[in-house]
Amino acid sequence: MTIDQDKLNEFLGKAVADIGAAWSANMVLLGDKLGLYKAMAGAGPVTPAELARLTKTAERYIREWLGNQAAGGYVTYDPASGRYELPAEQAAALADETSPCFLPGAFQGIAAGFAANPKIEERFRTGHGMGWHEHEPELFVGTERFFRAGYVGNLLSSWIPSLDGVETKLKTGARVADVGCGFGASTILMAQAFPHSIFHGFDYHEASILAAKERAEKAGVKNIRFQVASSTDYPGGDYALVTHFDCLHDMGDPVGAAKQVRKTLAPGGTWMIVEPFAGDRVEDNLNPVGRVFYAASTMVCVPASLHQHGPALGAQAGEARLREVIQQGGFSKVRRATQTPFNLVLEARV
Repeated sequence: MTIDQDKLNEFLGKAVADIGAAWSANMVLLGDKLGLYKAMAGAGPVTPAELARLTKTAERYIREWLGNQAAGGYVTYDPASGRYELPAEQAAALADETSPCFLPGAFQGIAAGFAANPKIEERFRTGHGMGWHEHEPELFVGTERFFRAGYVGNLLSSWIPSLDGVETKLKTGARVADVGCGFGASTILMAQAFPHSIFHGFDYHEASILAAKERAEKAGVKNIRFQVASSTDYPGGDYALVTHFDCLHDMGDPVGAAKQVRKTLAPGGTWMIVEPFAGDRVEDNLNPVGRVFYAASTMVCVPASLHQHGPALGAQAGEARLREVIQQGGFSKVRRATQTPFNLVLEARV
């Protein structure tokens, strides 16, 4: 086999970048958990010794960590003063938990993925699934932190307004079911924004529901109820709005979930399905966002569905496949209400 040296060098350059990114993901986790980013955001330019004092950490470790962060462009370095700074843009992504572009949760998910590697390797050989509940708790926390940022940035300002007549109903007062709610980030945001409506959050994962209840109590939200229930038999009815945030593709019976929505919707009700952004063909998704989603789907989404003997739609299912599922559930009207670089938002009606 003949080797094209230029192509080899080009690939090796990409691989070295990935190796650096993989090691640096752990540096982001340390920066988040030790409060290093938050300290830098409030302190301005600092020396390693100053950051160590601020965070009660060891200077020698901080010096090495800052070198990594500067090499990756996460912080800046001034050789004249020997000081490092976290720019405002990076601070928004790394230090501000309320920012719509807050990223550390994604790195927690990566850590959980590495922890799951031995189990997923076995599943590659057997074809069996791995339930969401079988992952490390770090995945649940990281998923909530990462997706919450997107919900903060889009749910109330763009996604709900894009639905036909839904925002008016919620302002007046309506019943809402948030299915697959996890830690309740989406449910709590909606309940805070629409105090006249009643929100019900459902998830099969008991630990997540307990966390959701704690978060709702801490937020002081009164118009919300969380309950352990599956997507195909959650209780109640006459819901003006049913929502599925980034979870339909994970389910063992997505068509059954769609039928349950059809069964529990009020006349004239709306189903909002938020899913990872994807094209319908593999070649449409060969980009940085698709790369992230295919990897996460390999480790989490496909195994979760296979664990329930499901179709394993995957995080890159694409709109056409999602429409098939929705229509098989009894919905004749499906439209793309809006989108972001990371999400498709579909509106379904009977």
